[in-house]
Amino acid sequence: MIRVSFVSIPVSNQDVALQFYTEKLGFEVVTDQPFGNGTRWIQLRPPGAQTEVVLFTPPGQEERIGGYQNIAFTCEDVVGTCKLLKERGVNFVKDAERANWGGIEAIFKDPDGNTFVLANPNE
Repeated sequence: MIRVSFVSIPVSNQDVALQFYTEKLGFEVVTDQPFGNGTRWIQLRPPGAQTEVVLFTPPGQEERIGGYQNIAFTCEDVVGTCKLLKERGVNFVKDAERANWGGIEAIFKDPDGNTFVLANPNE
C-alpha cells in the first residue's frame, strides 16, 4: 500500500523555521543533518502523525517560499488549538469558524508567509 512519507515546506531560513515548527507548533525533530552542497535536511513529525514535514527548499526553487501551501493540518479541537497557538505567537489570518464544507477550519502562517489550513471535518 502506498503512503505519504513526508511533504516539503519551502523556507528561507531553516533555523527560524525549525524554531517556529518545534516551539510554536510542537513538532518533533526526526532528522536534522547536512544534505550536501551546503544544504541541510530537517525532517519533523507533528505529534501522533504518520506523515512528516521537511523544512527544505531545493536550490532554484526559492519562488515556492511563501503563499498558500497545499498542506492541511488537522486536530481534535480547532478552536482550542487556535487559542493555544495564538498564545504562542502563531499568526492566524482566519480564525476558527464553520466552513461551507461542514467542518471547522482556521488558516495560519509561518514566518515565511507559508499559509496552511488547520481543520477538523468532524467538529
